[in-house]
Amino acid sequence: MNTLSIVLLVILAVLIIAVVVLYFLGKKAQKRQAQQQEQIDAMKQTVSMLIIDKKRMKIKESGLPQMVIDQTPKLMRGSKLPIVKAKIGPQIMTLVCEEKIFESVPVKKEVKAVVSGIYITDVKGLHGKAPAAPPQKKSLFKRTLEKAQEKAGAKPVK
Repeated sequence: MNTLSIVLLVILAVLIIAVVVLYFLGKKAQKRQAQQQEQIDAMKQTVSMLIIDKKRMKIKESGLPQMVIDQTPKLMRGSKLPIVKAKIGPQIMTLVCEEKIFESVPVKKEVKAVVSGIYITDVKGLHGKAPAAPPQKKSLFKRTLEKAQEKAGAKPVK
């Protein structure tokens, strides 16, 4: 066997080992996420609140309790989280919002939210229409494609 085929076999073996390791790590992470979701569902309750402000902030700057900051992994402390300040009854609280619904949370409005501890999982409008998510920005590729189709006289694909 020549050296090229040996090098390719070694690279192939390393790639196969990496795929197997990632598969098992993914399964383990999926089980952990399922357990966390069960805990969130068990603790959830519907609360009426007035949303004061919402921002993406680092966890250290967010105003969350020190115990929560201490429990977060070191790698997560630098990342930005969707933080919502809300008035629940007479108390103003800082809550962490789920990433999927953060854009649809209305500011300066009263809403009914499903809360699990300090985590907002769902928001429904209380007065008026339900809060609608703002339209997403189009990527550079989609905008260029639409311009090209417009010039060619074709109907744009949605």
